[in-house]
Amino acid sequence: MKVVAVLVLCVTLSCRGYSNTLDSCQGRCGYGTDADFSCQCNPSCERYRDCCSDYQEICKAGSKSCQGRCGEKYDADNECHCNSKCSEHRNCCSDYADLCNSDGGGAITDSEIRALSEALYTLDSNKASASQLVIDPQALVSDSQTGSKKDLSSKPLFRFLDEDALFSRPTYTAFLAVLDNYQRMTGQTEDFSPQQKAEQETFLKETMSNTELGRELFAFLFTKGVYASEEEFIHDLKMMWFGLYSRNNNKLDSSGFEHIFAGEIKGGKVSGFHNWIQLYLLEKRGKLNYYSHSFNGPWNTYPDVMGMQFMWDGYFKQVGSAVIGCSPEFDFAIYSLCYITRPGKQCQLSLGGKQLFIQTYTWDNSSYGDGKKFIGSAFPATPRN
Repeated sequence: MKVVAVLVLCVTLSCRGYSNTLDSCQGRCGYGTDADFSCQCNPSCERYRDCCSDYQEICKAGSKSCQGRCGEKYDADNECHCNSKCSEHRNCCSDYADLCNSDGGGAITDSEIRALSEALYTLDSNKASASQLVIDPQALVSDSQTGSKKDLSSKPLFRFLDEDALFSRPTYTAFLAVLDNYQRMTGQTEDFSPQQKAEQETFLKETMSNTELGRELFAFLFTKGVYASEEEFIHDLKMMWFGLYSRNNNKLDSSGFEHIFAGEIKGGKVSGFHNWIQLYLLEKRGKLNYYSHSFNGPWNTYPDVMGMQFMWDGYFKQVGSAVIGCSPEFDFAIYSLCYITRPGKQCQLSLGGKQLFIQTYTWDNSSYGDGKKFIGSAFPATPRN
């Protein structure tokens, strides 16, 4: 609609300045990619070499603003500063108080999270289509029936999946390579080989650096001052998701990624396990028996959301909620978004105009970096009153 409006305006103004309007960052600085324009004004445009010619002048304004700089390290070349020490030294940028809070980042509102989740939902180009994935939910049970351990569904949950179409895509290939690197029993030390560590790096690169969806997530967090660079963003994701901690017997036996995506066995039952691809693979191999579902999301296409009961090779999962049919990058992005912005709380997303709540938990028994907490868990949840 923007292009149409400009074309109409051209009729009366002889198209003066038309190309300059489309190629300018005037009034467009911030996160997000806008396909209506021939160049971009988001924090990632330098990496992708599609910045407008006036991006540096208008959006970055060098060192005079805290836009995208909250919590950055001290740089003597900057005219003003945006870190926690600037108030003490009386050298803060004029917009520091408006853009940066005491935690070193701009306040992120619920409405901004909902808007970003809608953008991520739209950008999930690798999600399964209705012709690529067919499921058969079968039995629907009440909350009081979820612990009954009764198989009320005689058929598998997954009727069809076009593996050739989906699993050959780079983000799926990278995800599958990491998924099989774990021992499901807690209390057993996870020891990664150099190849397995490289697979973690590849997964982060393919999902967060090489997709528009990942690019959008970083751009938002960069603009809000959460991260000062893409390198910092990727490193923090690696630590919070793949950093090891102990769930049992003081062994480095678990991580956020293993718990949420691969699933674990602790105390004689399934712990974590909130990923549809792992569910599909185990059911295909005869290692998982789907019993029923206790809730199903309002979406008519993928991604959808379900809460499922199943038996994993002798161990029961009372409610394993997961986003069904989404790409690995979408799953990873929404959980990361909610953990970074609402750690240990419920996080309200909007997908196709319908709300989805993600519950996250921090791991409080150990930390990384400057006291940062690992991801304990994250999963789709019903809203708290």
